[in-house]
Amino acid sequence: QLQLEESGGGLVQPGGSLRLSCAASGFTLDRYAIGWFRQVPGVEREGVSCITKSDGSTSYADSVKGRFAISIDYAKNTFYLQMNSLEPEDTGVYYCAADPFRGFDLCVAPNFGHWGQGTQVTVSS
Repeated sequence: QLQLEESGGGLVQPGGSLRLSCAASGFTLDRYAIGWFRQVPGVEREGVSCITKSDGSTSYADSVKGRFAISIDYAKNTFYLQMNSLEPEDTGVYYCAADPFRGFDLCVAPNFGHWGQGTQVTVSS
C-alpha cells in the first residue's frame, strides 16, 4: 500500500528553521514526481516546492525562493523540505505529495495523486 508519512512540523519563532520529512512506503521515490504544498483556512492548497521531471530540476513558489530547499534521500526513500528564515506568512498545514507521472511543469495540487496526512507549521513569536 502506497503511503506518505510526514514529520517535523511545529512551532517556531520568526527567523527560525524547520525541516519537514516525508517517508514513502509501498513504492520507491526514484520514479515519482514529488512535492510540498501548504494550506491555510479558506485558501486553495499552494505548491511550495516540487521536483516533477526526471532531470531532478526543482521549482519553488516565489514567496519561498532562497529560503526553502527540497531534497531527496533515495537510500531512505524519504524527501525533505528545509525551511529557513521562516516568516509568519509561512504558517499553515504542510502536505507532501507524490505521483507516478513525471514531466509536467506546474507544481499544483491536481497533478498529484498521493498525499500525506499533513503537518502543522506555526511561525509566531
